[in-house]
Amino acid sequence: MASSLDESVFASSAVDVISRCRTLAAYSEVAGETTRLFLAPSVRKVHEAVTAWMAAAGMAVSVDAAGNIRGLFGAEDAPRLVIASHLDTVPNAGAFDGILGVMMGIAVVEHAAPSGLAIEVIGFSEEEGVRFRKPFLGSMALVGELEEHLGLADASGVTVREALIGFGLDPGRLAEARMAAGTMGYLEFHIEQGPVLESLDLPIAVVSALVGQTRMEFRFTGHANHAGTTPMHLRRDALAAAAEWVVAVERTARETEGLVATVGKIAALPGAVNVVPGVVTVSLDVRHASDAVRATAVVGLVAAAEAAGASRGVTVEHAVTMEQKAVALDDRLTDLLRVAAARLGVETATLTSGAGHDAMVVAPHVASAMLFLRSPGGISHHPDEDVRVEDVETGLAVGVEFVRGLAAS
Repeated sequence: MASSLDESVFASSAVDVISRCRTLAAYSEVAGETTRLFLAPSVRKVHEAVTAWMAAAGMAVSVDAAGNIRGLFGAEDAPRLVIASHLDTVPNAGAFDGILGVMMGIAVVEHAAPSGLAIEVIGFSEEEGVRFRKPFLGSMALVGELEEHLGLADASGVTVREALIGFGLDPGRLAEARMAAGTMGYLEFHIEQGPVLESLDLPIAVVSALVGQTRMEFRFTGHANHAGTTPMHLRRDALAAAAEWVVAVERTARETEGLVATVGKIAALPGAVNVVPGVVTVSLDVRHASDAVRATAVVGLVAAAEAAGASRGVTVEHAVTMEQKAVALDDRLTDLLRVAAARLGVETATLTSGAGHDAMVVAPHVASAMLFLRSPGGISHHPDEDVRVEDVETGLAVGVEFVRGLAAS
């Protein structure tokens, strides 16, 4: 391949990648939108389409016991690069979150046939965590961690185990879904899902790490009382205490480099216009690429909540609902991505991912890398989610150059 980017080589493939994503977006459980959860009936149509595209690219195609669709190009016993992302969606989703990464993997195989290196493209059955309130079920199967979650139940009482069986899969064969012993690397293409690349006017970014996350729930308990007859100085207003704390959350995040903190859900009881709120439950989501910085912030925010409550005679209880450590991606593979881009004359950024991705499950087990593509408008998890054809061309070219460099290294 030439050492400068000839986008014309990839122009048709980029159009195909986008077209395929939009084709899969039509396979939905809800008419008029894209909503496709773990092992929903529409997944069968997705598997039919993806099987056809993988087979046309020369891959041997299978569906494993977790419902992941897998296409292998090359010898079973050859050193293997996995290129993967997910095929499920959030409710009323766009066409590209997750799905783009799988279609990019197929396109890479269509352009790159490196000697001595096998490429396995995987469309994970689940990443978003919508149906079972537990994300990454598909990639957990790849690393041997799904078995412990088979008893989780969805809103209808159906367990993961029952969902697998209902789809025609055998949970007893989950060990066969684990990554091959010869797997030496993992690559995930993904839309950025944010505005940074667009603000920099760059098409792609190499991801250095995935941030750690702490999710918590806080309960502020005061005393509900009549809004007209309770003087301000005698109130134990749970919502006022929570509101003071919400401002402290924003202030802490603004003052801490790289920290993001979000209060996304508030419920006040009894919820009447003429009653002082007696109980308020509030969510907290804190993320940072450094676990130490994140932990320090969480300790400070717990103290701030308790102080806001104490000043108003409001008690505060809190519980951690999720704890995810930050994950650094592999230095060698990320450097190979940068070298691939540089050889093609493509300027890149280096970003940390503020969102969770399958790579954070896989990276502790095998060398992993991620490449972000620009998200126009910074929009994701929304029907207006989009990609630019020229960015897909660039990302595909860099991916192919990366594979060839990896095979030669």
